Amino acid sequence: MTQPFVLPDFYMPYPARLNPHLEAARVHSRAWAREMGMLEGSGVWEQSDLDAHDYALLCSYTHPDCDAEALSLVTDWYVWVFFFDDHFLEEFKRTQDIEGGRAYLERLAAFMPMDLAEGFPEPTNQVEKGLADLWTRTVPSMSYGWRERFARSTRHLLDESMWELVNIDAGRIANPVEYIEMRRKVGGAPWSAGIVEYAAGAEIPHSVAASRPLRVLTDAFADAVHLRNDLFSYQREVEDEGELSNGVLVLETFLGCSTQEAAEAVNDLLTSRLQQFENTALTEVPALCLDQGLSAEECARIAAYVKGLQDWQAGGHEWHMRSSRYMNEEARARGPVAAGVLGTSALDVRNLFGRHAAARLRSHAHVPFSRVGPSLLPDFDIPFELTLNPHLAHARERSLAWADGIGLLGDIWDERKLRGYDIALCSAGLDPDAAPEELELHAEWLTWGTYADDYYPLVYGRPRDLAGARAAHERFLRVMDLHDPAAGTLLAATPMERGLADLWERTAGPMSGRGRRELREAVEIMLESWLWELFNTAQHRVPDPVDYIEMRRHTFGAELTVALSRTGHADVLPSELFRTGTMTALANAAMDYGMLINDFFSYQKEIEFEGELHNLLLVVQRFFDCDYPTAVRVTDDLVRSRLRQYLHLKEHEVPLLYEQFGLDEAGRRALGAYIEEFEDWIAGILNWHRTVSRYDEESLRGGSLPNAVPSVLASAGPGTAAQRLAQLVARPPAAPVAGLSGG
Repeated sequence: MTQPFVLPDFYMPYPARLNPHLEAARVHSRAWAREMGMLEGSGVWEQSDLDAHDYALLCSYTHPDCDAEALSLVTDWYVWVFFFDDHFLEEFKRTQDIEGGRAYLERLAAFMPMDLAEGFPEPTNQVEKGLADLWTRTVPSMSYGWRERFARSTRHLLDESMWELVNIDAGRIANPVEYIEMRRKVGGAPWSAGIVEYAAGAEIPHSVAASRPLRVLTDAFADAVHLRNDLFSYQREVEDEGELSNGVLVLETFLGCSTQEAAEAVNDLLTSRLQQFENTALTEVPALCLDQGLSAEECARIAAYVKGLQDWQAGGHEWHMRSSRYMNEEARARGPVAAGVLGTSALDVRNLFGRHAAARLRSHAHVPFSRVGPSLLPDFDIPFELTLNPHLAHARERSLAWADGIGLLGDIWDERKLRGYDIALCSAGLDPDAAPEELELHAEWLTWGTYADDYYPLVYGRPRDLAGARAAHERFLRVMDLHDPAAGTLLAATPMERGLADLWERTAGPMSGRGRRELREAVEIMLESWLWELFNTAQHRVPDPVDYIEMRRHTFGAELTVALSRTGHADVLPSELFRTGTMTALANAAMDYGMLINDFFSYQKEIEFEGELHNLLLVVQRFFDCDYPTAVRVTDDLVRSRLRQYLHLKEHEVPLLYEQFGLDEAGRRALGAYIEEFEDWIAGILNWHRTVSRYDEESLRGGSLPNAVPSVLASAGPGTAAQRLAQLVARPPAAPVAGLSGG
């Protein structure tokens, strides 16, 4: 059969190594698969299929250092997961039996109890029988924290098979952002990362398991694994099985390009995710270990986890090059540098140069403060009507007086500038039904966040004052007391601290304990994302596109808006509903539309006047090596696709939640109102950007940057950003030499 495209040159900086217990794992996995009923008579596999796929070879490459017993158990896990994939295909995907598939998946959760003493139901098929056996053999050596994380990733892997099935039934191809997010779950690489923890003796410390660096390591690992698999499996999945969940097909459809061009773009994204993995491992992970005061043993486990993920990348690539399951004949014929030697294809030094090296260089080579001209704006064809709160005038004057009273005016802002920003107008569109006091509070939250958006890059970003930013971050956390929301006002010393303490007391005070925790978490996510921006600035690094989009939701404060919206429905809607895949995807699609509106309007302000690196138009230019107008078209297509996804979810998937959660009439009204708030949010954000004097060139050239040292920092002590701010504001830093940060 003719190949649909030529496999690209892969970036793989790690050598593949082979576990010496390969043959023992092969023998064991054959016997185990037969014992579980997965071979002759299963209707899915014969022994010849298992032998051809050679999962023992996969596991021997991806776990080269574990002993024979661990390798055999790991191989059994992979035999099970691939059998599940093929079994689900035959039973439910080919027949498009959505209800049967859902019932099948729901039962599997019962075979992963946290305590083995709870026992298992009687297995009714090979998948259930295999899962019960594997769970019994694996979990005794792992902590409860690992069990919870691994069970969750396994459930995601199983449950999100329904997403693939529903898309096949609807003939729907996902947009790129949706695809990356969902592929992590259905593709199973986060599940593989859990297996790495077991096989490498590298269980992640519970205290940092949910931290950004380890989350990004796992996500970047997962994305690279999945995108590589998409390239090798395109022919089998798309041409033979009619599969729609393949990254090459997704980009081919989204970009309107040839299959070969889409394959190259997928490979570029794969390279970007591997380079993100490297950057996180070498810069963010050591800082995390230091900041959290981890022990030497805990640091060693994290280092072993990083190495285990690297081994998996190299070994997984080698296996894809050899397995009969995939399109690889031409790649095998081209051969590695040391042709014919097992485990050497990853050592092809040619992959460290050319296209891969150019991509890395572009991420560091942007020249700040380049002249770009007025921002190019697409037509934002949103189907949502704008409604303004009738109490706008009240909120406008009260929020301005609040900003002046806590000290936000007179340093980097003054009254004229804040009136031109008219932040209350944004609040009036976002929350058209709020009472006067609620609207005022909303406007003040946005005022505080917008001030921080100007303050952080100027005070901490230009001087590369990461230590000062981290100290400020810790003080912000201290003023948000969960037990006594008023306590923070006694600790606040700076205008931003006083503003946050006041907002926290007034917002969190009337809330339940759960509401306070959710609100604090949303604020903390936003604060940490501002540190992430400063960290990239210090490296002079334009972010990876996937990392950027996911972090942009945080920097924009979208979670905070969502958390505030939920408080009005907390007594009517179950908290589990908001954690469903449907509601998460709905919220992300809406948040992406709102934040990307900002990126379009703020492009000139950020790129030309502020020397900023965090804007999707710039990220797209660096990734695709294209000009600004092309980046506008690509980003506009993405924005439109996110809106289409939002509408699809609202129309087709949200109604299914009514039955799933047994919502009565009041619950359905509450869910409808919650969803409508996203639409108010989008319409209000677009109206505000079109109206205010914050982004037009006339206002920018009139002096959008401050010309005075913020007085609150003037006495902050030696070594702070404040002592250098006047010079930095008056004279932007020189462009880095050869695209590298000057430190």
